[in-house]
Amino acid sequence: MTEEKIGFVGIGLMGHGMAANILKAGYGLTVIAHRNRAPVEDLVARGAAEAESLEALARASTIVFLCAPGSPQVEAIVAGLLPGLAEGSVVVDCSTSDPTSTATLAAMLAERGVDLVDAPLGGTPVQAGEGKLAAMVGAPDAVFARIRPVIDAWAASVVHLGPTGTGHRMKLINNFLSLGYAALYSEALALAAKVGIPVETFDSVIRGSRMDCGFYQTFMGYALEGNRDAHKFTLTNALKDMRYLESMADAAGLANPIGNAAKNSFAMAVSAGGDGPEDYVPHLADFVARRNGIAR
Repeated sequence: MTEEKIGFVGIGLMGHGMAANILKAGYGLTVIAHRNRAPVEDLVARGAAEAESLEALARASTIVFLCAPGSPQVEAIVAGLLPGLAEGSVVVDCSTSDPTSTATLAAMLAERGVDLVDAPLGGTPVQAGEGKLAAMVGAPDAVFARIRPVIDAWAASVVHLGPTGTGHRMKLINNFLSLGYAALYSEALALAAKVGIPVETFDSVIRGSRMDCGFYQTFMGYALEGNRDAHKFTLTNALKDMRYLESMADAAGLANPIGNAAKNSFAMAVSAGGDGPEDYVPHLADFVARRNGIAR
């Protein structure tokens, strides 16, 4: 066992695989249940301890990882951890969070002698289970050196971008690209259908061309093959991330018309009923199609 004791809050689609790999690497791990007990029971069976409260999890840990839907949840989790966080401990936010909130939390925790750093993720739940995620880390140099071995347990690519907050900024830009692709693909597929080009023909031209990429392939796993779980990232989370991007662009004084257009595409889908826990980004194609009178 290593000296660091790890806590993990948020063992959902991504967090479960990450936590399992932390255990596999030999770290002591404490987890906490939220709604679904199945991931907790699996990790406890592998050797993790279960905490009854966030405060108890913090007391049992020297490094706490968070994997939450967004900043409101991260802020609530940090408030719950706070009474149990010892001086010298580190909180690592792996969520896609609002950088303004990240800065506020980091300043508050610094007054307690606790470091908050950001390590948002790139990848899928399958890659989380395989230990092949990407991590975009914002942290002071010394803290990065301390947490890097733990991140290596679940990430194949780790980039130290700069001080705390830099990771969340880069993650929003990364998601702007991927979610912008999703909006483009959805509209392109709708237009193709309108002008008589089947999805199979569309794919035969794009796949393997310069327009192909890994995101295209997972997106088309649904559009072409009907695999609803091809890319398990919800439409509501996508809309949240595009709103955070809009806020960051506004704060920087940047005109962001393409980002706003992509955000509005997701807002349309969510308002039209795509707000469920199994309404994923590739399903955006259905909402764009139906809005244009195309049955999918």
